[in-house]
Amino acid sequence: MSFDLKKLYEGFRDADTVLNLAEQIKQLAVDLPEPMQVMEVCGGHTHTIMKYGLKQLLPDNIDFIHGPGCPVCVMPKERIDHAAALACQPNVILVTLGDMIRVPGSKGSLAQYRAQGCDIRPIYDPLDCLTIALDNPNKDVVFFAIGFETSTPMTAILIELAEQRQVNNLYFHINHVLVPPAIDVVMADPAVKVNAFIGPSHVSVIEGAKIYRSVVEKYQTPVVVAGFEPVDVMESILRLTKQRVAGIAELDVQYTRAVTEEGNTVAQAAVKRCFDIRDSFRWRGLGPIANSALQLNEKYRHRDAEIKFADCLPMTPIDDHKACQCGDILRGLAKPKDCKVFGRGCTPQTPLGSCMVSSEGACNAYFRYRGVK
Repeated sequence: MSFDLKKLYEGFRDADTVLNLAEQIKQLAVDLPEPMQVMEVCGGHTHTIMKYGLKQLLPDNIDFIHGPGCPVCVMPKERIDHAAALACQPNVILVTLGDMIRVPGSKGSLAQYRAQGCDIRPIYDPLDCLTIALDNPNKDVVFFAIGFETSTPMTAILIELAEQRQVNNLYFHINHVLVPPAIDVVMADPAVKVNAFIGPSHVSVIEGAKIYRSVVEKYQTPVVVAGFEPVDVMESILRLTKQRVAGIAELDVQYTRAVTEEGNTVAQAAVKRCFDIRDSFRWRGLGPIANSALQLNEKYRHRDAEIKFADCLPMTPIDDHKACQCGDILRGLAKPKDCKVFGRGCTPQTPLGSCMVSSEGACNAYFRYRGVK
């Protein structure tokens, strides 16, 4: 018996439903007390908005501000340089997720280092690290782990499996970051005019909608956790518009088919068993943010690549190319087409900044779906 996967999403892409929601939003938006500036934190939402032309369906007093919710985009150059330095070590195999391969560091991307002979292997399933480590017992295998709360549980499970199976040649360079501290930094900037949020859905599946409650209460800003399909996004905009018109700020979950208030408590427990909060982590475009990332706890410190290979890792912070505006884009202060090198010196084939490299990056979305005028 076969199952048509299309049935899972086709209703959430129905054109008539999207247009009906757009009309409801237009009628309601007339009563908005001020323009509604919606930050969609997650790059997946950015791509949905661009791919389906949702902004063009909305009235002029509703606009999108793109947020720092792309895990590849927020990695600073010095962390990419860490990966390159590890890959250059004798007897090291560096393993990381696909998008990281093309992100430029200060001296090139991991793809360029791979072309020069370094053993760098892109994967899509972190558990592949176990197989690589077991197949290469005389090598040190380093997993360059990235991602928000969504992907952290996978790394935690991998760590515990490595311990259980005594895979002693597997190490971890941890770059897992947290959404709420980044939102705090965005909202602390007086130049940012965000007054509504579309909450990341994948993060919320793991951590639960509860992690945004402090955002609502602290900034009196509504948050609607949305799914990734066009109907999801448009319904969330309608819910945000209703809140702004009513003068209220509440936490709302549109993506009820996957998100609960508490989230996946089993996954949360796995993360707590393996990680502590890092005192500070430097984000691309946002700078150092306190308590915004994770590190291996004492139990697993013997697997920490930043400790084992400390002598070869560069520590100097490195800023982006002066012509690149990724930092402003990640802070919600600019849009991709405000950047002078967008689509000219910076394309997905020849990226200057991380927002163009990543499949979740805002510049990538603009280039892919709107091109260069």
